[in-house]
Amino acid sequence: MKNWRIVETASVAPQQIETNDDLSKLMDTSDEWIQSRTGIKQRHISNGENTSDLAVKVATRLLKKSGVPVGDIDLIIVATMSPDSYTPSVAAIVQGQIGARNAVAFDISAACSGFVYALAVAGGFLMQDPFHRALVIGSEILSKIIDWQDRTTAVLFGDGAGGVLIEEARENCLYGQDLVSFGELSDKIVAGKTKVATDFPGRVTSLSPFSMDGRAVYKFATHQVPASIKRAAQDAGIELNQVDHFLLHQANARIIRQVAKRLDQPLEKFPININEYGNTSAASEPLLLDELVTHGKIKRGDTLVLAGFGGGLTTGTIIIKY
Repeated sequence: MKNWRIVETASVAPQQIETNDDLSKLMDTSDEWIQSRTGIKQRHISNGENTSDLAVKVATRLLKKSGVPVGDIDLIIVATMSPDSYTPSVAAIVQGQIGARNAVAFDISAACSGFVYALAVAGGFLMQDPFHRALVIGSEILSKIIDWQDRTTAVLFGDGAGGVLIEEARENCLYGQDLVSFGELSDKIVAGKTKVATDFPGRVTSLSPFSMDGRAVYKFATHQVPASIKRAAQDAGIELNQVDHFLLHQANARIIRQVAKRLDQPLEKFPININEYGNTSAASEPLLLDELVTHGKIKRGDTLVLAGFGGGLTTGTIIIKY
């Protein structure tokens, strides 16, 4: 049976940085207040670049680093909750910009679980012909959907993108996975909601900014993420002690510490970079993965848990050998 493996990683973040002190000039907040509750010190904010622009940069870097010809890419999936537009998809724009004429391209919307969902879908494609290589990218420009006067959400988010090039493999690199959706909690995280006119012809609709029930999401994440990781480990037939690194969605440092505690695993196994990037939704896990690979903290043969959680509400865990 065919499997898949990660060939290369890449990431990018906008150059403009907004610190907590910068935000304190826009709203009633402070560096101490934000850091103590979230672990965030700063975030990268786009100055004109859209979601597809970052995704194209990631795709280009993946091709350059791997040496794989663009014509050999069969599939492009972009996970995002902040696309350039309803249509075309971000993935289609990437396909056109890089000239990947042989690739099927589409987006996945699963918010902060999006990258894990996209990996699972891409892996399924690669287990059948004629798909051999895929670009899987998480890309977000969340700054364009945030109300920058709402301190309950504005302090949390940042912009960025990351991704992987994966290819079919004969060795067993996918150990296990667990994907769950909780649609009854769909109102807990909402962004870009549209209204339908009650009379014809109606005005062009406007989009609602990001909103979140913070307490509900915190409770959800600290309970459902450990449960998802345990189910994925059971599916993989491994013990959690065999995992080298737990790469969790970077939503809140307190959530990550709670998950580590509930899994009875050392916090050292749970790398955190939310202090620099904030919550970048579907981009957070590939950003973290690329950072760790680049600095030699993740090595070939390491067992990785990637776990996302967020809008939908959704959870997604995948366990792989890097």
